[in-house]
Amino acid sequence: MENATFEFIIRLLFASVLGGTIGLERNYRAKEAGFRTHFLVALGSALFMIVSQYGFDTSLERLSKISWDPSRIASQVVTGIGFIGAGTIIFQKHVIRGLTTAAGLWVTSAIGLTCGAGLYIIATASTILVLICLEALSFIFTHFGTRYILLSFTTTTKEDAIATIKRLRKEDMDIGTYKMKEQGDLAKKTYKIDMEIKLKRRDYETHILQLMEELEDVSVESMD
Repeated sequence: MENATFEFIIRLLFASVLGGTIGLERNYRAKEAGFRTHFLVALGSALFMIVSQYGFDTSLERLSKISWDPSRIASQVVTGIGFIGAGTIIFQKHVIRGLTTAAGLWVTSAIGLTCGAGLYIIATASTILVLICLEALSFIFTHFGTRYILLSFTTTTKEDAIATIKRLRKEDMDIGTYKMKEQGDLAKKTYKIDMEIKLKRRDYETHILQLMEELEDVSVESMD
């Protein structure tokens, strides 16, 4: 019994370490779910797997007619993790954020279940693959991929607003949609423009801010 308990503790520790490793990467990227969330998801999943496999041995010995399916609790973990993942997904201004983090939690849960089953090599290999996906591929996408940003800026005249939009298009920025709104009174009128832009990730932020500095009477309010 003591040997079995020690083995269970090792499984829990192993799951926590692997889950926490993925969580550290998410913390580094300043995502919604970080170290503690991934740590707890992996630990809880491993614990559920252990309970599912070994937690009902006494009842089975006493009542031989009980049917036993160790996969039932594990399958409910997969269902339950969906609620946590859904909490990290945000739909904001036509842009969906948090899908990768939600998928990471889902995989972390699977890694925890794998550790709970004692399959350490498979769990470790899965963790390495997750880190390669999140970190290594992120480096590639940053330099060669594209992304959508939401840009909001103001101008003092309508002509400046139109000129700015034309300048952005001239810089090979794909403007999906934009909305112009007139603000202020007759004495001090401004124009606010909200737009969605698709551009290369390596040009994100630095290129736009540099471009805005070159344009007169243009003030950037937000850029997401």
